Amino acid sequence: MARLKTHELRTKSKGDLLGVLKELKTELAALRVAKVTGGASNKLSKIKTVRLSIARVLTVITQTTRDELRKAFEGKKYQPADLRQKKTRAIRRALSKHDAGLKTEKQAKKDSYFPMRKFALKA
Repeated sequence: MARLKTHELRTKSKGDLLGVLKELKTELAALRVAKVTGGASNKLSKIKTVRLSIARVLTVITQTTRDELRKAFEGKKYQPADLRQKKTRAIRRALSKHDAGLKTEKQAKKDSYFPMRKFALKA
């Protein structure tokens, strides 16, 4: 099988991709057998391209499934942990801007009873 192009793989369905993956894996097994039995050098060099093609197919499969999951969970209150933004642990646990800006009832009363003083300064 020739080197696979990623943009061509993206147009295929998941079933087709799984079929391509199965073919590539059987080809890789055959190439490994040829390596052990002392096959031609062109077969040995082909192992690398087949492995890369397998990686490409698997990458496209995972990317498409993640995109579908993102669309399925879009607008929902909760998302699976692997679809959430990573950022850092501290940022994830920090208060949101809205929660950080809220005042307690006591503080709101204090602010209303003692507002900021306004001074009329002559320049």
